[in-house]
Amino acid sequence: MKINKPLTLADSICDTRVKKVKQVFFTQINQLIDWQQISTEIDKYYTKGTSATGKPSYDGLLLFKICLLQTWYGLSDYEVEDRINDSLSFSSFLELTIDQTSPDHSTISRFRTAMTGAGAYDELLKSINKQLEQHQILVKTGAIVDASIVETPLKPKGKSNYELEAQQQQQEQSQEVPTKTVEKKYSTSVDIEAAWIKRGKQLKYGYKKHYVTDNEGLVLGVLTTKASVNEISNLETVLKTADLPKDIAVKADKGYQSEKNNELLKTLGLKNNILKKATKNKALTQAQTDYNKLISKTRYKIERTFGSIKRWFNGGIARYRGIAKMHTQNIMEAIAYNLYRSPGILMSKA
Repeated sequence: MKINKPLTLADSICDTRVKKVKQVFFTQINQLIDWQQISTEIDKYYTKGTSATGKPSYDGLLLFKICLLQTWYGLSDYEVEDRINDSLSFSSFLELTIDQTSPDHSTISRFRTAMTGAGAYDELLKSINKQLEQHQILVKTGAIVDASIVETPLKPKGKSNYELEAQQQQQEQSQEVPTKTVEKKYSTSVDIEAAWIKRGKQLKYGYKKHYVTDNEGLVLGVLTTKASVNEISNLETVLKTADLPKDIAVKADKGYQSEKNNELLKTLGLKNNILKKATKNKALTQAQTDYNKLISKTRYKIERTFGSIKRWFNGGIARYRGIAKMHTQNIMEAIAYNLYRSPGILMSKA
C-alpha cells in the first residue's frame, strides 16, 4: 500500500504541473512570506491613523503589497488602482473582499513618499531577505558587487555647453558637476539630482544603482548614487548595505581593483575575489587570466540580475524624480526580483 508523505513547503509551492499564472504565483509568495512580520516592520515607519474624512486609513501592509504589484507588472499609481478593482487575483493577493475597492492613486503615492522619507525600504529588504534565508533560498556564502545605470527621461535636451563640460570633467577628474550649475542651466522639467556619464561613445543622464548579491544573484543590499559616481571609490559604502558575514569571498569587476579596496576587504575580514587588472606596460600573466575566468563563472550572475530586472520590470528607466525616490525604486525592484525568483530556487533544492 502506498503511503502519502506530508507535503513540505517546497512541495506545496513548486508544483510543476501548473503554469505560473498570477494566482499561482501569488499563492506561492503567500506561502513563503510571513506577512505579519513585514506588517510589524512597516508599522515602525507608517502610522495608519484616520483619513481627512474620519475613516480609518488603509493598512501599511496592503499599500506595500500594492507597490509590489506595481513593480512586478510595471503599473503606475493610476493603473494599479484600476487593475485591483478589475482583477480577482490582485484583490485576493491583497486580501480585499469583493465589495472593497482599491486605495486611490494619491493614497499609494503618499504612502511611498512617507516610507521613502522614513528610510523604511532598506529595512524591508532586510526583513524579507531574512525570511528567504530561513528557507535557504538566499545563502550568504559569497557576495558579488556591481553597478548599473538607470536613465531618467527628465534630462537636458540638446548638446549644451554644460553637457560638454560634464563630459570633460568626468573624463579628466571623475567629479560631479555642482548642483548650482544645473539649476542655472535647466528648467524644472529636468531632474537636477541626476548626472551625466559617458559609457563608450554614449552619453547617459540619470542614476547608478549599486547592488550586492549572493552567489545566485539575489540582492542583499542596494546603494543609489548619481550616475557620475565612480564605483572604485564606493565599495565600502556598498558593502555596508548587505550585512555580510566575515570570511566570505567578494567578487567584483576589475573596475573595483585598487590598493585601497584590497586593504578594505582585509580590514572587513572578507576574501578578495576582485578581477585582476592589467597595468600600464604590464599585461596579465597566464595565472591571472585563468583566475579571472574562474571568478567570472560566478560574477556574471549579478549582470544577469540587472538584465532580468530591466526586462521583467523595465528597471533601466527612472520612474521618479530625485535620488531618494529613485532609491525606493531600486529597492522595490530588488525585493520584487528576489521574490519572483524564490519559488524556482526552492523547487531546484527540493
